[in-house]
Amino acid sequence: MMNKIKFLLASLLSLVFSTANATEISVLEETFFQSGKIYVVVAVCLVILIGIFVYLFRTERTLKALEKEVYEKTK
Repeated sequence: MMNKIKFLLASLLSLVFSTANATEISVLEETFFQSGKIYVVVAVCLVILIGIFVYLFRTERTLKALEKEVYEKTK
C-alpha cells in the first residue's frame, strides 16, 4: 500500500512541476491571479489532497490492525 501511495505522490508532483513550467498564461489563470482567487483554488486543492492522504493513512492503519487480528486468530 505504501508503494501505491509513493507512486501516487510522485505522479502528482511530476504533474505539478510539469505544468508549473508552462510559460503561457491563459485568460482564466490571469483572471484568478488578478482577483486573488488563485489562493482560494490552491487552498481547496490542498484541503482535498490532505483529506485523501488522511483517508489513505487511516485505511492503511485499519487494514494493518485487521491483518494482525486475522494472523493471531489463525495461530
